[in-house]
Amino acid sequence: MTTERLIDDERTYLMGTYRRLPVTLTEGRGAVVRDDQGREYVDLVGGIAVNVLGHGHPALTRAISEQAQRLIHASNLYYTLPAVELARHLVGLAFPGRAFFVNSGAEANETAIKLARKWGKVHRGGAFEIICALGSFHGRTLGALAATGQDHYSAPFTPLPPGFVHVPYGDIEALRLATGERTVAVMLEPIMGEIGVVTPPQGYLEAVRGWCDQQGLLLILDEIQTGMGRTGRWWCHQHHGIVPDVMTVAKGLAGGIPIGACLAAPGADVLEPGDHGSTFGGGPLACAAALAVLGAIEAEGLVGHAAEMGELLAAGLRELPGVREVRGRGLMQAVEFERPLARDLQLRCLEHGVIVNATGDSTVRLVPPLVITPEQLEEGLRGMRRALVG
Repeated sequence: MTTERLIDDERTYLMGTYRRLPVTLTEGRGAVVRDDQGREYVDLVGGIAVNVLGHGHPALTRAISEQAQRLIHASNLYYTLPAVELARHLVGLAFPGRAFFVNSGAEANETAIKLARKWGKVHRGGAFEIICALGSFHGRTLGALAATGQDHYSAPFTPLPPGFVHVPYGDIEALRLATGERTVAVMLEPIMGEIGVVTPPQGYLEAVRGWCDQQGLLLILDEIQTGMGRTGRWWCHQHHGIVPDVMTVAKGLAGGIPIGACLAAPGADVLEPGDHGSTFGGGPLACAAALAVLGAIEAEGLVGHAAEMGELLAAGLRELPGVREVRGRGLMQAVEFERPLARDLQLRCLEHGVIVNATGDSTVRLVPPLVITPEQLEEGLRGMRRALVG
């Protein structure tokens, strides 16, 4: 089937909620994908920070195949080994606490929101408001959308659930002024990814942690895009020497198999039997896949590799023509151009064998697989340069 026919059928049978690029991807290996015409592309998007092991990684595909032959689903009425092993491994890599498994980042954030609200009933006399950041993105479900600080996502679906206050990202004084008797938590991304990889001012996250401690508030960090080694540490908050009370994880956790997790430190862990649930959350297939991903990242030293490749990527991006700014950490980078050329550039990059992601009129986001090689990065940067000057 041609891409043109596929586009026609998609318009007929799928709801029109996505603006897809005119390419049909059929297979991939590592940081390279191939389309239905056999053409190859350097993948600098990695499923939007999902394919941390790239495509077709043998450890991941083997784990999926072996688990599928044993047990795909059992429900949470029973114990399964992969879920408990994964929780133990995640807690060991993060901070002391316990995990709740879901199927996506939005669901992980919904879990964090529910946890915070119950915590407020137990510890803050019914406080329920969560302070979030303008420009943030926490998901598409109604609760996560209410936490998201971008009106254009939420406007069609108002009224949203109450209990969310938004302040400028990086402004500690604004956060302090927004805190009141109804405040129960602060919910932030360590780096705001969807809006174009916006990094926090120096000392901001540390100041937020201190303010939460002083005021008796929970600090919830959304590490859905920044986690899993992407920034050169397992979790982005580790660059700042702080520990959250609650952390949400998803995207790269199982390398492409849907899974998310909400981790809560002991002081924030208030959910009891019946408070929350998920039919598919913590299923053996997804958990086995996530265990394989964690194991491969450790065995192949991909956290350190992400830091090294991030330096190469950032340096190469700064040398592109017409660049105003390059920002990010590790393999989470954005390049902002002086002119509004980003959306046209991502189309031209396809013609030159590179996949990039325009997050705005002048900003391109790059979140490639952690397994990407220096040679593949150089090839991708060459393709971007040709697309810019061609």
